[in-house]
Amino acid sequence: MSLSIGIVGLPNVGKSTLFNALTKKSVLVANYPFATIDPSVGVVAVPDDRLWKLSDFSKTQKTVPAVVEFVDIAGLVKGASDGEGLGNQFLTNIRETDAIAEVVRIFEDDNIIHVDGKINPLKDIEVINLELILADLQTVTKRLSNLGREIKTGKKEAILEHGLLEKIKVALDAGRLASTVVPDEFEAPFVKSMHLLTSKPFMYVLNKKAGGKNLDEIKDERWNALMNFFKEGNAGYVVVDAGIEHELKDIEDKDKKELREGLGAKDDGINDLIKKGYELLNLIMYFTTGEKETRAWTIGKGWSAPKAGTAIHGDFQDKFIRAEVIEWDKLLEAGSFGNAREKGLLRTEGKEYIVKDGDVIEFKV
Repeated sequence: MSLSIGIVGLPNVGKSTLFNALTKKSVLVANYPFATIDPSVGVVAVPDDRLWKLSDFSKTQKTVPAVVEFVDIAGLVKGASDGEGLGNQFLTNIRETDAIAEVVRIFEDDNIIHVDGKINPLKDIEVINLELILADLQTVTKRLSNLGREIKTGKKEAILEHGLLEKIKVALDAGRLASTVVPDEFEAPFVKSMHLLTSKPFMYVLNKKAGGKNLDEIKDERWNALMNFFKEGNAGYVVVDAGIEHELKDIEDKDKKELREGLGAKDDGINDLIKKGYELLNLIMYFTTGEKETRAWTIGKGWSAPKAGTAIHGDFQDKFIRAEVIEWDKLLEAGSFGNAREKGLLRTEGKEYIVKDGDVIEFKV
């Protein structure tokens, strides 16, 4: 299951530095048939202690984590929606991702010029979002025009789509994201087929600088305005220090904490970003574990056992008979699958079972 998050931002906000730090956490792409060799794409492991505990439990030969693709999108400038700068490339690349991570600077540094001459993260977000909105407005307007002929013939689907697009157009005209229009069950397929930029899930990455003048530390009016924006839009965000993480990218994990603190940073931030991106896409993971391999499998929240099996192989849904399921921590407490079975902790589940995050599953097909 391929999952991708596009990293976007204005020039000189630390977008590429962040991407370089992320890609140091890249995994062996040979384990993932969907993975790309494009240098602007990093296939990054989702940090999860449960996987490694299960791997130790099974004394497994090979451990394969769940992953997210991060895509380094060409820098955005005002006018991107009209083709300014690398506008067309920017919009094409971001249209192919599943979600958007907007990187904005929250540190002041006279040696790193901001495109507007001063730091104002909320204004940066408004510039980026406006370009995405304008691009979507072009897409929606063109589609509305093309629907005219189908509506005249009384085609039901065209009438339904037209009504939805009119609602989206009103939102876009008002400067709101397409995602603020909630489609009903009949309209949802039309939204998906349009691949609108602002219908994608958004998260915000606030890039700070250790030892610098950071807005999250001085908490001036710019920080307060940014927090109010996130609160009003129920938007997710993480704070990272891309510069430090880039500097530490070649250091062993066991040494990073001490070095990071010595440089004036408290937490990683990068792991939080990866986890938040995973949550943003409404995903969970289940595990398979044994002597040969322990692996985390990515699925959508609410998937049934047969559908979850397709993460392993597409035939599992049709050939599904049953699944043996146990929570990861209960398996560790039991000490072995045999003990878990004797204690009644290892359950047999059928086609209606909804897989939960952290389940350890063996499929019978």
